[in-house]
Amino acid sequence: MSDYSLTTAPVDGGELAVGTWGAGGPLVVLVHGITSSHLAFGLVGPLLADRYTVVAPDLRGRGRSRDLPGPFGMARHAADVAALITSRAAGPAVVVGHSMGGFVAAELAHSRPDLVQRVVLVDGGAPLPLPPGVAADGLQQGSTGDAVTAAIAARLGSAYERLTQAFASVEAYREYWRAHPSMQPWSAAIEAYVDYDLVGEPPQLRPACRLEAAQRDGADLYATVGVLPRALPVPSVFLRAERGMLAEPEGLYAPGYPSHWLPGTQETTVSGVNHYSIVLAAEGARAVADSVPATGADRPG
Repeated sequence: MSDYSLTTAPVDGGELAVGTWGAGGPLVVLVHGITSSHLAFGLVGPLLADRYTVVAPDLRGRGRSRDLPGPFGMARHAADVAALITSRAAGPAVVVGHSMGGFVAAELAHSRPDLVQRVVLVDGGAPLPLPPGVAADGLQQGSTGDAVTAAIAARLGSAYERLTQAFASVEAYREYWRAHPSMQPWSAAIEAYVDYDLVGEPPQLRPACRLEAAQRDGADLYATVGVLPRALPVPSVFLRAERGMLAEPEGLYAPGYPSHWLPGTQETTVSGVNHYSIVLAAEGARAVADSVPATGADRPG
């Protein structure tokens, strides 16, 4: 990972851990998913480092930011990313959000459009359909009730289940992830991402993401009552992974679904990748990097 360093930025309640690539150029912010960390972008960051200053935070409750206090939720994360941008640059940034990070990017664009030049939503950011048997009119956005918690657990599978588990060794944790169908083929980038996620000491190693953070944040991701289609106030694109969370043939989002919820957003399907490999595999990372405009494109004024 060329020109990579782990730095911090001041936010409410402490310091946000921030991975950084590149030493100059306009700012690009990479925002990870619900149980993830900044090293989800371990391949994307270096691809942009020759043209941009690239920063990727560990969101509050994850990675090396796991000890930052709540509350959580998209508005809180968007405020943290706004603080990061203002600490690094005077002008607007390109904001790339993967999975839940897409929701953070969208919230930031609505709340602080002055800080956002362009949004790139990577298989996330459009309200998710509720699972069968869960009625939208029985839920409110931000609710952390049993139905939403069950929906998060069902959708994320083992990626969510692990938050309640301990692992005897780093290798045991690698094996846990090697069994995940979306992590094939295994690579150095995936291994670095997995290793970074652990905290504690053997035989009680645990994932860095706090369960309460994932539960609260997941409650903001669904098409619950009162959530309506809403255009973003800045140029935006949506990269849809062809395959799903578990590499199943059906993607997390059906074609046309993201652009329905985000009118005016340009939607593109990235072939041959799943929800994870769209950032953690070479072909997906290249598609994400290529979606960031040439230096200065889309810049207001």
